[in-house]
Amino acid sequence: MEAIAKLNNYPTSPRKMRYVVDTIRGKEVIKALYLLKNLNKATAPVVEKLLLSAVNNWEQKNGANADSAELIVKTIYVNGGRTIKRFLPAPQGRAYRIRKRSNHITLIIDEKKTNS
Repeated sequence: MEAIAKLNNYPTSPRKMRYVVDTIRGKEVIKALYLLKNLNKATAPVVEKLLLSAVNNWEQKNGANADSAELIVKTIYVNGGRTIKRFLPAPQGRAYRIRKRSNHITLIIDEKKTNS
């Protein structure tokens, strides 16, 4: 049984978020939490909180006696969200466009497959 957690419209660029997300894709949940705790990026605590939310969703789905030690990050991806457009004054009456990007994160965790 897999569990899903989503975060929509987080105000940072998708490129910056993908760097953090790529480090935990396919890893065990315990190892991924350790990596996120020690990663020196501004978006790491956000992904850590989302991962804990997915673990909590999995526990609620599978009952209180389920063992969450064998969970892995099955799928995690970042899509671009809405972009807010702003203008900055520039010389000679011109204006520079500033795009404030956001992103959507989708995280799916599942039990590790055993060969038995």
